[in-house]
Amino acid sequence: MDEPKPLLTISAVSKKFGDIEALSNVDVVINSGQVIGLVGGNGAGKTTLLRLISGVLEPTTGSLMFKEKKVSKSRERIGVVPESTGLYARLTAWENIRFHSRIYGIEDSVSWARTYHFAKRLDIKDELSRHTKGFSRGMRQKIALLRALAHGPDILLLDEPTAGLDVTSARTVRHLVGQLRDEGGTVIYSTHHLAEAEQVCDRIIIVHNGTIRADGHPDELIKSTMTTNLEEAYVELTKDKARPRSDAKEKEGRISKWWSKFLTGTTPKEVGEDE
Repeated sequence: MDEPKPLLTISAVSKKFGDIEALSNVDVVINSGQVIGLVGGNGAGKTTLLRLISGVLEPTTGSLMFKEKKVSKSRERIGVVPESTGLYARLTAWENIRFHSRIYGIEDSVSWARTYHFAKRLDIKDELSRHTKGFSRGMRQKIALLRALAHGPDILLLDEPTAGLDVTSARTVRHLVGQLRDEGGTVIYSTHHLAEAEQVCDRIIIVHNGTIRADGHPDELIKSTMTTNLEEAYVELTKDKARPRSDAKEKEGRISKWWSKFLTGTTPKEVGEDE
């Protein structure tokens, strides 16, 4: 029997912003049914990699392929939960989700069924009819997660998904991530919290100064560095001084800029998100 083809293949990818090389010669292969922890400090290149995977940015060199198509041509197969949720305050939670799903051409009945299914898992089904203005940061994060799942993505990108959540809510989100993996889903879980990454992820990718320093199961990284936990392994693998963070941004076209705002939560002023 032929082995299944990789879901996402990142080949020799580099990304420059002017004279600044945010990523250098990155190679990563991701299969279905994995939770991959993406770990790195400020300026490491982690956010740039997430934006490349989401299709917001194009690589300077190299390629990102979703199955047999370029990632930039497969955006509808990717769900994104940015750290800043970008919810529309004047809309209800469901209206926010429905608007997002309609962009992907998903029928309201299909979107609602998926939304309600996951809302029950997160114990927030009664919040779907409420306007998002005044929602706590944790509740906005949960609604953003529902929004990202409503169109049935093959890959889910989570950027600091438990930031602002209380202990119980954070545990619920981690449990849902595990269920998605068990059901064959693929999650890229970006976090600064190494203990959380060790708990949730069955594979860790460490990004430092624009390069991949390690890629493997947490136990493998600990063993290879002869340390006792993932935090110590991370420190061992990133001993060289971290470069300063750069806010350089690539010039984007109108459509690309809108897409970037939509995915990253940087919404227009008239949205009125209650951050």
